Amino acid sequence: MATPLKVQRLSMGKFIAGIIVLAIIVIAYGSWFTVDQGERGVHLRNGRIVGTAGPGLGLKVPLIDKIVKISTQTHTVSYQRLQAYSRDQQPATIRASVTFRVPQDKVAEVYANFKSIDAMVNRLVDRAVPTQVENIFGQYTAISAVQERVKFVFDVTNAIKAAVKGPIEISSVQIENIDFSSAYEKSVEDRMRAEVEVQTQKQNLEKERVSAQIAVTKAQAEADSQLARAKAEAEAIRIKGEAEAAAIKSRANALAQNKELIELTKAEKWDGQLPQTMLPNTTLPFFNTHP
Repeated sequence: MATPLKVQRLSMGKFIAGIIVLAIIVIAYGSWFTVDQGERGVHLRNGRIVGTAGPGLGLKVPLIDKIVKISTQTHTVSYQRLQAYSRDQQPATIRASVTFRVPQDKVAEVYANFKSIDAMVNRLVDRAVPTQVENIFGQYTAISAVQERVKFVFDVTNAIKAAVKGPIEISSVQIENIDFSSAYEKSVEDRMRAEVEVQTQKQNLEKERVSAQIAVTKAQAEADSQLARAKAEAEAIRIKGEAEAAAIKSRANALAQNKELIELTKAEKWDGQLPQTMLPNTTLPFFNTHP
């Protein structure tokens, strides 16, 4: 029969054995760690950063070392209702978003200064975005911010990148929407409608002007054509008249120089018929009775 002392020793031995087994389990499971792809581990020893760990399996000192995982993937934070005034004092509500990531070599700095990405975004990005959006929007009129949307986004992106200093890499800034007051939007619609009407009237006037120019050109061409025809006809008449006058003059000169040519011309035109009646003491035509 076991004495109380033996029972007490046996119980103490089991307790110590249990402690040893527990210590072995803790050491076995606490001496290794894993880091996923897209993360980096910050290696802490008693709260002090002693290094960083890449993706995969790693070893650490149980109960003394700790691994804090920091994401190096791309993140986007959204801002739904940023209030700003344009250069022409038009209020607007802007929806924007910022895309960023933590560089792999900056994870230790993120932990040392901010402990987490959320805290870093809160201290760096959340404070800079509203201010910079308001400042840049104030450099644009309401209509130019819409018409020059690409330039506006470019200026906002550069301003936010310059304002955010820390272990963060801003990839892009998106201006997703700009809402103006209902009164201003209505005034813009009315102005655009008026501008469209003005452009339509200008196009109609230009069309009429071109049509009038075409009509004038056609009329001038027709007048020039008629003048050219008239000049040609007048010149033809003049030339024909001069030719006929020259022919008459030549014929007259020929007749004047040759008396017998007159008789020959008469003979050429005689049809061979003698007169039916003749006066006394007259001679037959074309017959010379003198020797």
